[in-house]
Amino acid sequence: MGRVEGKVALVTGAAHGIGKSTAILLAREGAKVAVTDVDMDACRDVVQEIEGVVGAAHAWELDVSDEDEVRRVTDEVVDHFGGLDVLVNNAGISGADRPTHELSLEEWEEVQAVNTRGVFLCTKHAIPHMKEAGGGSIVNLSSIYGIVSAPDIPSYHASKGAVRMMTKTDALLYAEDGVRVNSVHPGFIWTPLVEKYLESQGDVEEGRQQLAELHPLGRVGEPEEIAQGILFLASEESSFMTGSELVIDGGYTAR
Repeated sequence: MGRVEGKVALVTGAAHGIGKSTAILLAREGAKVAVTDVDMDACRDVVQEIEGVVGAAHAWELDVSDEDEVRRVTDEVVDHFGGLDVLVNNAGISGADRPTHELSLEEWEEVQAVNTRGVFLCTKHAIPHMKEAGGGSIVNLSSIYGIVSAPDIPSYHASKGAVRMMTKTDALLYAEDGVRVNSVHPGFIWTPLVEKYLESQGDVEEGRQQLAELHPLGRVGEPEEIAQGILFLASEESSFMTGSELVIDGGYTAR
């Protein structure tokens, strides 16, 4: 307990899946958590759950692709909690699953707006607060598909590769300010995003088994397993890590 005691953390996409598990775990470990998402009702539910385990949290509606919203919410979080120590750039969408030559420009840009622009905007507006405070930790959610690829959802894979390199660039840019920036690369995790993807492909249970077989450990991961990695990067336990890739993938990329 207390691994991020006294820190203020802003988590994007915190209403469901990895973001929800991360927000709850950070609160359990002593952080004050800004729970942000476009799904405000679910955000409030997460806040209630956090408060039920004696944690401190507040909900904000946030579209990470909108700079005005990102600027406003970040400033409000700092005003509400008194600072900003941790940013978890988790918000993301998968996008259309079609070959590159069949994708529309709108479908491509929809994914980049959330997965890439969102990371840029949230980092842009968090950095001044962290610099003023003398440091902080930014954790960017990339993917196994920021390291390797597959013959599907090209816009998603491109966005996660971009997040991987943005992480390294910002790690170099802000190291002297005491701001650490690291990326997390999950394998297939049982989240609403993955479940929705499997629904679009047909039989969900059959699809889950097929995904499990892609991992040497023989199963799909759980959101809490990724949250534990994020907690490590948010805490001082990882104080000598920046620009690093934390791969939590059941062995997927070891093949």
